[in-house]
Amino acid sequence: MKKLVMSLLAAILILGAFGNGALAASLTLKGSTTVLPIAQAAMEKYKALYPDTEFSISGEGSGNGIKALIDGTCEIANSSRFIKLEEVKLAFEKGAYPVPFGVAIDAIVPVVHPDNSANNLTLQQLRDIYNGKITNWKEVGGPDKPIAVLTRDTSSGTYEVWEEKVMKGDKVTPKAQVMASNGAIVQVVATNQSAIGYIGIGYLNESLKGLNVENIEASVETARTGEYPISRYLFMFTRGWPTGETMRFINFVLSDEGQKIVADTGFVPIR
Repeated sequence: MKKLVMSLLAAILILGAFGNGALAASLTLKGSTTVLPIAQAAMEKYKALYPDTEFSISGEGSGNGIKALIDGTCEIANSSRFIKLEEVKLAFEKGAYPVPFGVAIDAIVPVVHPDNSANNLTLQQLRDIYNGKITNWKEVGGPDKPIAVLTRDTSSGTYEVWEEKVMKGDKVTPKAQVMASNGAIVQVVATNQSAIGYIGIGYLNESLKGLNVENIEASVETARTGEYPISRYLFMFTRGWPTGETMRFINFVLSDEGQKIVADTGFVPIR
């Protein structure tokens, strides 16, 4: 009898071990480098609540994140732009239905070195700097130095919003240096007194100087109201209506605690 009881207990322990393994969940998030700090900070808080959840998070651009979602290689695509019509059509062809969740508001801020005397640029001036018509800072209130233009690669959602709201159909000068991420632009601008780049407001720090646009400073309030002219929503897309761990994480990001994380990372809560 004793042996039977011990055998049953051993079986229960083994089943419990397998059961715990079955309950362990994993989430893969890919996409925007702008949304990346929000996702990483939310992941750390989330794992404190649900330590069995395994995360994989990478930032390789909004377009690549949406492509991964369509292909089924991630549960959540972080994106700093809305999904395109051709991406929706491709998703439908592959049996996927992308569902958008707005998780934050952002302002794209043109940034320069702190020693640059320029303080404000109009949208037209920004466009002319980026299309190559304005090539010296003295033309826009800065020092007598050539402008070193930094831009993002075409898979970046930040680039696409900049293209829509600033370039208005103009092409970025081929002399512009293409950077892979917000962080890369921060590093270059902080050490190059001639450089100009553009970043999400959450990446703004004391090593940079953010320029006003049309005499409007990028801030939580001006981004939320839309008064700042280069503001946008940040999204997390799911492959179909989320369920299980995916739904629980999205709900967490949209909760009071999750929106506090958005604010703590320097971005603008959606409410």
